[in-house]
Amino acid sequence: MTSTAVGQAAGTTADDRSQANHLRLTLLALCAAGLVVSLQQTVVIPLLPRMIVQLHTDVSGVTWLFTAALLSGAVATPLLSRFGDMYGKKPLVLTAMGMLIVGSVICAFADSLGVYIVGRALQGTSAAMIPLAIGIIRDTFPRERLVGAIGIVSGTMGVGGTIGLLVTGVIADHTESPHPVFWLTAGLGVVAIVLIQLSTKNNGVRHGGKPDYIGAALLAGLLICLLLGISEGPRWGWDSSSVLELFAGAIVLAVIWVVVELKVQQPLVRLQLLVGPKSLTANLASFLLGFSMFGAFTLVSNFIQAPADKVGYGLSGSVLAVGLYGIPSAVLMTFFSFNTGRIAGKIGPAYTLAIGSVFAGLSMAWLAISHDHGYDMVIAQILQGTGFGIGYAALGSLAVQHVPMNESGIASGINSLVRTAGGSIAGAVTGSILTAHVISGTHVPTVNAYVASFTALAVGAFASAAVALAHGLRHKD
Repeated sequence: MTSTAVGQAAGTTADDRSQANHLRLTLLALCAAGLVVSLQQTVVIPLLPRMIVQLHTDVSGVTWLFTAALLSGAVATPLLSRFGDMYGKKPLVLTAMGMLIVGSVICAFADSLGVYIVGRALQGTSAAMIPLAIGIIRDTFPRERLVGAIGIVSGTMGVGGTIGLLVTGVIADHTESPHPVFWLTAGLGVVAIVLIQLSTKNNGVRHGGKPDYIGAALLAGLLICLLLGISEGPRWGWDSSSVLELFAGAIVLAVIWVVVELKVQQPLVRLQLLVGPKSLTANLASFLLGFSMFGAFTLVSNFIQAPADKVGYGLSGSVLAVGLYGIPSAVLMTFFSFNTGRIAGKIGPAYTLAIGSVFAGLSMAWLAISHDHGYDMVIAQILQGTGFGIGYAALGSLAVQHVPMNESGIASGINSLVRTAGGSIAGAVTGSILTAHVISGTHVPTVNAYVASFTALAVGAFASAAVALAHGLRHKD
């Protein structure tokens, strides 16, 4: 009797140990995939000034190499999230990573702006991996470990983005060609697929139905019209018929999209999860923080590389310098990605997000006020790493906090959609400001254009903090 009881206890302990090991491997695989996804989003940023010359374009044109990935991600995220709820999340994670690899290979062979944009758009669809991964965590992990695990995976968005800047800098220091960077993302994508295939289970409830392709097409159309109008406004003229028609088209498509989503049986985006009482503020905070974060990546990279001796501002840094300046940010993002779950568990994800957003706003405010020295950039990167590390880790939990388990995938996907849309608009807005205010006789932005852009991003982050604080006060658990 005693030996049987001991055996059963030992067996239970062994099962618990096996389950714990499996959860750790699952989290490792999802984090690896998240790092690759966020890395591909920023890996091209330090190369943009160089590619302006190589591709015979300007700031507005080359910015689409960044914006195209965000735009496709904004459309693909809710669509693939819906597929994940229908057919299982693991196959869709593998699909998203496969699209990243295909897009990377296309960019690795590209020699024109158009081909690069196609490849970047395919890479961008992998943004759906993050909400799908959060869905897998909710399907797999015990309740007491959810907040921490979701925070770690969400935090990889900032960590991988900053690491991408450093990796690109190291590669660009040895070659003028951007192609090795894309071969790297392709290779890392293969590694991530292998890890996910070996360690992740396809758990969770499946739902029937069919995808809302009309809703996806309308969403893509309205975002393209909006972003194209913003980015080309300075070049074509804000009062030109082309720009006005683009904005009008965006409004019309937005109205039609809302009508379709309200009437279709299984919409691409459930408007209740987008603008419902407990979702609106969470999604708005996500949009504003995405606006600040993705805008900061592009802006800081360009500013560091601006030649101070020729234009009167900047740090005259190389592509490698962009990555080196980003090391404090990467370290702090990594630290807070693994520790923010504890903070969120004590004070709630909304208040945690508010704290992170304040730090993110301070980083951009610092650069708007003081940007003449290298130590200014280091201080800004420390603030940025703290802010985005805390903020992005909290966002993942906030997105699904008030949502039923069977809707976690699409809820996380919608939150990711608005965050990515915020980043897309940030690229268009800052690109528009930099294009509109240039040094006389050149295409080089003025220092005031950078100050205005830094200020806009700071306002976005502080606004995210205010919205998150309001959410926490209104929806107390």
